[in-house]
Amino acid sequence: MATATATPRRSKLTRGRLPGYAGWVSLAVALVLGAAIIAVPGFNAFGWGVLSAIIFAVVYVSWSRIVEGGRKAADKLATCLVVGSFLIALLPLVSVIWTVLVAGIPGLLTPGFLGTSMNGVTGVFDNRAVNEGTHVVGGIYHALLGTVWITLLATLISVPVGLLTAVYLVEYGDDRPLARAITFFVDVMTGIPSIVAGLFAAAFFFVIVGPGTKTGFVAAVALSVLMIPVVVRSTEEMLKIVPNELREASYALGVRKWRTILKVVVPTAISGIASGVTLSIARVIGETAPILVTAGFATAINNNPFSGWMASLPTFIYTQILNPTSPSNPGPSEQRAWAAALVLIILVMVLNLAARLIARAFAPKTGR
Repeated sequence: MATATATPRRSKLTRGRLPGYAGWVSLAVALVLGAAIIAVPGFNAFGWGVLSAIIFAVVYVSWSRIVEGGRKAADKLATCLVVGSFLIALLPLVSVIWTVLVAGIPGLLTPGFLGTSMNGVTGVFDNRAVNEGTHVVGGIYHALLGTVWITLLATLISVPVGLLTAVYLVEYGDDRPLARAITFFVDVMTGIPSIVAGLFAAAFFFVIVGPGTKTGFVAAVALSVLMIPVVVRSTEEMLKIVPNELREASYALGVRKWRTILKVVVPTAISGIASGVTLSIARVIGETAPILVTAGFATAINNNPFSGWMASLPTFIYTQILNPTSPSNPGPSEQRAWAAALVLIILVMVLNLAARLIARAFAPKTGR
């Protein structure tokens, strides 16, 4: 005796809802239609992506409106707009990283690029590399060393000054005239152009030392003018979010204010402070104009930041692009510049990693 099979019925909980595969189906339809439309004038990957995203949003939202109604469709539309905005914001970052990787890796893998300088490298070597296919001569060791020295000195100048200034504003300022004046000037310094900081340092050492003084230390002073406002602002905000109950508990135990700040307030905010310091370093490590004004440009290795001109990675990139070693064959200079840009990005990434490790090491322990 044959038994009739009952037709499956949708549950009340799933009725009026899009199936789980709706998003994937909408995406497939969008990709196919986008490819078909964009192929008429000539296929373009970027245009295909943009057109497919628009078609996906239209198909997905329309399908949702038919099945689920207006409220769910509006929610799907808002989701598409948020995700699309995120992808648009992410696109320049991915594009920059991809371009630097593609153009910089060949130069970075060149033998001796990280361990040699540009001392004695002329256009003859670049012409030979282009005509005979030999590897590109010359590297960034002198510029890398100069970047490390200048940034390190600028950090040693800026962090104590910025940290102490923020502590004064938060813990001792109490809206006094001096605190208001410091806040005003910090806001002004935050927006000054970098070249003005370089001119200030050059003029300052012109009066103190003499005309034409260009050293790595002068460049560090110029960069510290740019770093201090960032350190002050970030540290001030981190100190403000430390709960007052922690301070009051320390005072109730008879601990002095300076010791409370040193042992309770600063360790509690150390994670944000480290992030602010890293942000300030990333703010200045790629500056070119103030270093050109204060440190000049050198092709030889200089281990003394207090004497002689000193190169840095930004000025190295600038000069390799603007004044190629061989004007008739700028390819090797462009290769060096892209590789130096990749090294600069790697340095910023290493600094961010170091800041996270420092913050984790010094953050207050929550367990027993």
